[in-house]
Amino acid sequence: MKLMIQVGAILGALAVTLGAFGAHALRATLEASGRADTFETAVKYQFYHAIMLVVVGLLMQRAGVDATRWLGWSGYAFIGGVLIFSGSLYTICFTGITKFGAVAPIGGLLLIAGWVLLLLAAGKLS
Repeated sequence: MKLMIQVGAILGALAVTLGAFGAHALRATLEASGRADTFETAVKYQFYHAIMLVVVGLLMQRAGVDATRWLGWSGYAFIGGVLIFSGSLYTICFTGITKFGAVAPIGGLLLIAGWVLLLLAAGKLS
């Protein structure tokens, strides 16, 4: 539970940092390359799931053993999803190598899995 909150906090801080960096220092570069929307999507998804990791960690503090297991899997799916989904979009923005776009759906599936696992965990909460 502590790990989920810590990783959520780190990903949240990085999302704010990257969002500010993109809006100011990288703005012209991202607009010139047509990647401003891609960058914004990466930051938004990272931030949404950073918040969810904190929520998952907080839920784990009150959950029983069965729910905690499902919540843990949900959190790890969110972490993997953010790293792969947002990471591949950031990579496209910074390198211009669009082949990394083929990896993004894997991250998206992990994010979806995280939400489904959270739903299953909710069924185990008392």
